[in-house]
Amino acid sequence: MKTSRPIRARISGGALLHNYRLAKERAPKAKAWAVIKANAYGHGQWRAVEVLRAEADGFAVLECENAVALREAGVTQPILLLEGIFGADDARAVAEFHLASVVHCLEQLELLLASVTGDVPLAIYLKLNTGMNRLGLTAVDLKTAREMLAGRTNADLTLMTHFAEADGDRGIDEQMARFAALRGDWSGPVSLANSAALLRYPATHADWVRPGIMLYGSSPFAERSAEDLGLKAVMALESEIIGVQRLAAGDRVGYGGTFVAERPMRIGIVACGYADGYPRHAPSGTPISVMGRLTQTVGRVSMDMLACDLSDIPEAGIGAPVTLWGNGAAGPVAADAVARAAGTIAYELFCALAPRVPVELQT
Repeated sequence: MKTSRPIRARISGGALLHNYRLAKERAPKAKAWAVIKANAYGHGQWRAVEVLRAEADGFAVLECENAVALREAGVTQPILLLEGIFGADDARAVAEFHLASVVHCLEQLELLLASVTGDVPLAIYLKLNTGMNRLGLTAVDLKTAREMLAGRTNADLTLMTHFAEADGDRGIDEQMARFAALRGDWSGPVSLANSAALLRYPATHADWVRPGIMLYGSSPFAERSAEDLGLKAVMALESEIIGVQRLAAGDRVGYGGTFVAERPMRIGIVACGYADGYPRHAPSGTPISVMGRLTQTVGRVSMDMLACDLSDIPEAGIGAPVTLWGNGAAGPVAADAVARAAGTIAYELFCALAPRVPVELQT
């Protein structure tokens, strides 16, 4: 999509590939699912596949139709349905397109086995509830599931779980203990680690890791930066200054007049607002870069515009380049820092990028 409006997002294929390789380096004995759900966390599923196709061990998605589209596009690696199947059509597609499917409840397994008959190979990830209490089989469910699958010699089984606090102070010990109790004598393949566990807990690497947010260059930890972890920002959201205003002390900015100038100021108006995916609740003081100089937003974010302080950047006028987040032409701004200022996480920033924003893939 082309537009005369200056806002745009740039996706760095080189950074994405670097981050996937870093995941592989940190878990050298494991295979790595490239998690591309939610349109590759807002970066574009097909862009991510284009970049990672030659190296990814497999791709993990949410919707069966996306998995089928990947197969029809010639993707030959394993493809995992992270929430499993939602109906009989999905179950049949699992068999026809040789997809791997998570099974998180007995109803899913019953549907899958009823829909896929004969000796069709099935790759099943039995998801165990070890404390996330969102999805997953209990100890009783797991026993029943294994009994249901006992006669299916064509079923390739993997046990998995998902960590709730691998990025926090409580860590993984409690869930790992529950997983050990649930798996019992299981000696087959295991998948445990999300981005946080992959980076922090080598004991979770097992057979398959599932890097998600780290692929896109954001830190899963509040206390450690992406740069510190060796990650590279993949998305850069950029725009330009489209207006300049001079304020006297006491002047207000934007809807509601939430920002009041304490001194004479020069402010720039940026072609970016919440209809582009920038968080409306980002307060004054959120970092932004103009012409390579770090500054801050002022006032309330509106639908199509936001304001920033140009008082210390006298050379910045109409047309001056702006980086909202990422490694943009106007200088770097960590998406994690923008998210933190707005009281959210970079996942939400990326996923909220609006369809009206032009996106281009760069090497």
